Amino acid sequence: MLCCSTILSIAQTRADSLMAQLNNPKCNKVFVVSHRGDWRNAPENSLQAIQNCIDMGVDMVEIDLKKTKDGHLILMHDKTIDRTTSGKGKPDDYTLAEIRQFAMRNGAGHRTAHTVPTLEEAMLLAKGKILVNIDKGYDYFDDVYQVLKKTGTVGQCVIKAGLPYRTVKDEKPVALEKMLFMPVVNLNDENAQTIIEEYAQNYGAKLYELNFNSDNNNTCALIQLAKKSGSKLFVNSLWPELCGGHHDDRAVELGEPDKSWGWIISQGVNLVQTDRPAALLQYLRDNNLHE
Repeated sequence: MLCCSTILSIAQTRADSLMAQLNNPKCNKVFVVSHRGDWRNAPENSLQAIQNCIDMGVDMVEIDLKKTKDGHLILMHDKTIDRTTSGKGKPDDYTLAEIRQFAMRNGAGHRTAHTVPTLEEAMLLAKGKILVNIDKGYDYFDDVYQVLKKTGTVGQCVIKAGLPYRTVKDEKPVALEKMLFMPVVNLNDENAQTIIEEYAQNYGAKLYELNFNSDNNNTCALIQLAKKSGSKLFVNSLWPELCGGHHDDRAVELGEPDKSWGWIISQGVNLVQTDRPAALLQYLRDNNLHE
């Protein structure tokens, strides 16, 4: 059922294979995207969280970026380091060496032996093994691109922003020309249709990230509009307000995977970002949607 066997045989690495599948309109595989890595079993945005995703067969890992006082890109989601490390303050209050003195905290808030990694370290770990979805990286795009070139990982990354096409074209044209760029579209926005159509006409977007808090007829029509352009679709099943109520906890805690992940996939979605990567992988494999 996964029209991808030829691609897998000719690609040089797993990341090459995954990117080839992503670019193949005939491949109906559903990609598992793990949010901030495997954060339930390792600190979020840590190297261990990424390694866990590689080991379990996740297709893409999502990471977040901030910059230190001395200009290093590090993996960090929040505006401060308070929640995820033993330190206090903003990432740019510290040099990289200083921020390394703090311990990363796990999901329960306890200190661990892990320290905050740089983007370069993360990309060297991921190289050839897993695709990477870079969130909160648009503002640092020039620096991000230099790290990806240095590590030879430009071809396995997706960068994104919730901005109209003209804005991205004016501000970061290299993002559109040199990388796989994914527009983020809030389907509840009154301009959602215009944003989708402008990317389709001017860029030929291969991916759209679609967020929506309702699964009404208008939402479903906009999902199909994006799909009809020939793009693959990326949806977050993290929280109900991002996917019209078809979220991870509904699948796992309420025991309704067909009404959560199943519904998302039935809309033609190709990439599902989840906080439950192992459970989603098993669901997809049970339904012949993942090797």
